[in-house]
This record gives sequence, structure tokens and C-alpha cells, in this order.
Amino acid sequence: MRRIIASALMTFDGVAEDPGGFGGAPFGGWAGPYFGDEAVRRSMEKLSSCDYFLCGRRTYQMFSAAWGNAEGPYAEALNRIPKLVASTTLTGELTWNASLLEGDAIEALKRIKAEPGRDIIMYGNPTLLHSLLRNGLVDQLDIMVHPLILGTGARLFPDGAPRTELELVSQTTLPTGVIALTYKPS
Repeated sequence: MRRIIASALMTFDGVAEDPGGFGGAPFGGWAGPYFGDEAVRRSMEKLSSCDYFLCGRRTYQMFSAAWGNAEGPYAEALNRIPKLVASTTLTGELTWNASLLEGDAIEALKRIKAEPGRDIIMYGNPTLLHSLLRNGLVDQLDIMVHPLILGTGARLFPDGAPRTELELVSQTTLPTGVIALTYKPS
């Protein structure tokens, strides 16, 4: 049985919006200076241990545009992994080694999780994350807390996020000051 690992980058004040600078937010790209060798190694390790990359429409569109023709080991790993896209607005064939989750995305993910295989990794996307949490589908939550306060931007857990009790599994401080936290729902 597969697990869903939700992974997110977040500032100290909880902002998760546009860490890579792909979304055009005026403060976008805030995570770039912290994406050092250890963060790259950890990201590559996680991607290589998973069968699928799960994302919503916006993440799919931003990432495919930003990473689709990029080069280097991380880009190659990201481009190689099959993508599962949860969207109610996209239709037809997708590019970037991606498939649309047909019908009810939550039901489709329940079926895929029940299959034998390796894990499913999901980056960012608070809306999809909240839906997965509400439906008990998140098996591990990896949060990279960055030593930065933006004071503005969409938060990872805004008002209305589902109440979820968590158990800390591990914590690591990276050389850049980023704290990598791994939780599992309790």
C-alpha cells in the first residue's frame, strides 16, 4: 500500500505562497536562497523513493512551465516522475508526463493508494493538502520552515484548515537555517 507524503515550504510566519517564484507574486522566490546542497539532496532522495508526484492544477501549470525544459539532476528527477493532477477544470491529455485524475480525485487517490508500489509525493498546494487531510489521506507531512518572515501572502494553514493532530517523527536543521520537520497524523 502506498503512502501520500505532503511536502511544503513555509516561512516562519506560515506563508507558503510562491516559494519558487513561479507564480508571479511580488515576494515570490523566497525559498531560493535556502535551497542549498542538503535541501537538493533531500528533495532528490524523496522524489526517487516515490512512484508519483501529486499536484493540483496551479502547481502543475507553474511547475511544468518552470521545470519542463530545465536541466540538471533535480530537474531530471522531477521531469521523469509520473504526475497525477487533481483538477476540476483541466480536460484532455496533459504534457510533462502527467495524467489527470479522472472523476472524483479523492476516490481516485484512495484507489491508487491501495495499490502496491512506492509512495506518492505532493508539493505545496494548501487547497489540495486540506482536502487530503480532511479525507484522512495524508500519511506523512514534511514541512520545511524557512528562517524568514514575509508578513504577507497565502498561508499553508489559514483559518478553516481541518483540525489535524500530528506526531513529530523527525526534525533536522539544515546548514541554511531551514528546519525540516516530519510529522504523521496521530
